[in-house]
Amino acid sequence: MFEPVLLKNVDVADGHLVSTYEAGGGYQALAKALREYTPDEVIDLVKRSNLRGRGGAGFPTGMKWGFVPKRTGKPTYLCCNADEGEPGTFKDRIVMERDPHQLIEGLAVSAYAIGAETAYVYIRGEYVTAIRRLQQAIAEAHAKGYLGKRILGSDFNFAVHIHCGAGAYICGEETAMLESLEGKRAQPRLKPPFPAVAGLYASPTVINNVETLSCVPHIIVRGSDWFRGIGPDKSPGPKLYCLSGQVRKPGLYELPMGIPLRELVENHAGGALPGRRIKAVIPGGVSAPVIPEQGLEVGMDFDSLAAAGSMLGSAGVIVIDDSTCMVKVATRIIEFFHHESCGKCTPCREGLNWVVKVLRRIEAGEGAAGDLEQLEMLCKGIFGNTFCALGDGAAMGLRAALAHFRDEFVAHIEDRRCPFH
Repeated sequence: MFEPVLLKNVDVADGHLVSTYEAGGGYQALAKALREYTPDEVIDLVKRSNLRGRGGAGFPTGMKWGFVPKRTGKPTYLCCNADEGEPGTFKDRIVMERDPHQLIEGLAVSAYAIGAETAYVYIRGEYVTAIRRLQQAIAEAHAKGYLGKRILGSDFNFAVHIHCGAGAYICGEETAMLESLEGKRAQPRLKPPFPAVAGLYASPTVINNVETLSCVPHIIVRGSDWFRGIGPDKSPGPKLYCLSGQVRKPGLYELPMGIPLRELVENHAGGALPGRRIKAVIPGGVSAPVIPEQGLEVGMDFDSLAAAGSMLGSAGVIVIDDSTCMVKVATRIIEFFHHESCGKCTPCREGLNWVVKVLRRIEAGEGAAGDLEQLEMLCKGIFGNTFCALGDGAAMGLRAALAHFRDEFVAHIEDRRCPFH
């Protein structure tokens, strides 16, 4: 029987208060880590759990921590990516609004492991309630001795600062986020060097997502074997799934990693709206290639979705039913990426501009022979030729739409109108 842990406090009255968090066992992980483990032992425990980053890339968290060099003469920083700009994604917002101390404890344990005394939570400015709750939680944690100097009588000192972004999607990319934190224009950096070696202020830096950090206290308290016992061995643990779109019960669900997409959509989220059929599902935010209805048996984990030609991404699951035009869906998604492109890379900046023009023409019933081939050529020019994954995500998504729903694009061009109007 699966037991939710990440969302256990979200529906509890005053779940955002430190007293509620302590009553449910909160900050026991921090006390245990400081009392029973060295920093290297914490890293080893997280490595053995096989926790993979929940921000999209799925990189092993313990391995990332292990890359941080020691005795560099520079401070080590921990950065929490709470920007959450991927359309269809809202899991981190709920955690920060309803259970902020879970994140703070995760930050503290992670900072102890990597030798950091300072952490920055980079949060999108639109998350007003989450920002206020985090500010309150940080003050409460200081008052209780969970933050500050000599935490719980140890030699560990730790402070958390909040930095509010200004709504740029590109700040979800880790090096663009670091640029923004430093007061510069948010554009991705060339890697290497990687942030673990030269990140914030050219110092060793670890960047983890809200959900990733929130998993850490539970691994400390329950052990790595418990974590690995949930879901597939290569992508274990509890997972937060954001369900939205044309589905009966949209919302945030905590379930095992690897749950079949069909089970998630039909059993937990109630399936399609009355009188409609599911046409396709975007499994990981709009960066993830769409999966047609016949492919919904795929497991919701990193490796299974990659094998199916898509990706888990942010686990923003967007359900699309048979009343929706896929040309319109593709156009709106590419318009978003074009608008949010930082403009640093020519293939992304210019390529997406041309893709938007062609798609708008097709959607308006003004498409011409050769347009689909031109779109495929533009995708080829963008994919793999940019500093970050924004251009790749846009190209992958459009390629999938063309592959699975080409007949709808052809109908727009040949009939000079949208068949769904």
